[in-house]
Amino acid sequence: MFSERIQRLTGSLIREILALTQQQGVISFAGGLPAMEAMPVLDLAQAPQQLRQYGTTEGEPTLRARIAADLSRLGRTCDADQVLVTAGSQQAIDLASKLFIDPGTPVLLEAPSYLAAIQSFHLFGARLVALPLSPQGIDPAALRAEIARQRPAFAYLIPTFQNPSGYCYSETTRAEVARVLDDTRVPLIEDEPYRELRYESADHAPICAYLRSASWMYLGSLSKTGMPGMRIGYAAASSDLYPLLVRLKQSTDLHSSRLGQWWADSFLRSPDYPAHLERLRGRYRARRDAMATALDRHFRDLAHWEIPAGGLFFWVRLNQLLDSRMLLKKALDHNVAFMPGEPFFPDGDRPRGYLRLNFSNADDDAIERGIGILAQVVRSCTE
Repeated sequence: MFSERIQRLTGSLIREILALTQQQGVISFAGGLPAMEAMPVLDLAQAPQQLRQYGTTEGEPTLRARIAADLSRLGRTCDADQVLVTAGSQQAIDLASKLFIDPGTPVLLEAPSYLAAIQSFHLFGARLVALPLSPQGIDPAALRAEIARQRPAFAYLIPTFQNPSGYCYSETTRAEVARVLDDTRVPLIEDEPYRELRYESADHAPICAYLRSASWMYLGSLSKTGMPGMRIGYAAASSDLYPLLVRLKQSTDLHSSRLGQWWADSFLRSPDYPAHLERLRGRYRARRDAMATALDRHFRDLAHWEIPAGGLFFWVRLNQLLDSRMLLKKALDHNVAFMPGEPFFPDGDRPRGYLRLNFSNADDDAIERGIGILAQVVRSCTE
């Protein structure tokens, strides 16, 4: 009755956990949720009436021009005719999957990597090839070797405040990765939804800015700095890929919400936008520091972690390789939620003992109480 692909369809563990965390009294470190109080005010009073009509697949011209200008300032020469507005950057991942993946197609990605990207690539039948990730990024030599062995359709990388690890590739690694992709002509899909959420000096150019010949897609989103409910993201792409992505989107949803695009364009052009980013960074930096303090107090003898220079997550490695999905069940019994680490690794030998902890959507008191409870749960499983 159904397509062969449906046999590979999986649910989203994050979405399932988020449903549980809506219950009153639950302290959630699970989803990458921006703080409601940090979002801009939703004011659509000045929205033009013509937005009621259908729009172009590519998106609103002024928004696309702004995105292209911002990307060009980061070092990746780009114009508006290379920018496609999408329903969040998640749709861009879906379009990339449709463009490149047939059953058995090899795809390179980091280990760990973004859970929803793994889900999309798996749905279309990709054979996932994992590259170990360190705080400096993937190893360019290992990338070159895997490309020679596997001949992947593309490499999917999250070099800036990676999800789930929070790692930020060094400038040297970015340049070397780009050189490998140019030499081998393997396309890059670069996902950077957290670039603006930086709390320390880590403002490196995107990998695609270093490319000279390889095809590329650069994915971004307003969900982390604006309003995730608007579902406005984008994909900028090299000229060989862009027309195909437009046709794929035409067959998917015609175009993204014009009202959402108008809001996004107004938001980005607002004189208050730079100050909004600074307020957002200050708020999240304080919550990151509160979680770092709580982890040091309660987890010092239980785990290791890096303090992220940006993004929304701590990636915690327990000293004992416990099944973090089992830990989640026990933590939920005490009204604390987090994301288990195992699903962030491609199929195969998924390492145990990793926890992803979000710090943006809980206040300091909840962070202290929740981390304390979580430490008690871990101790109860190691004694």
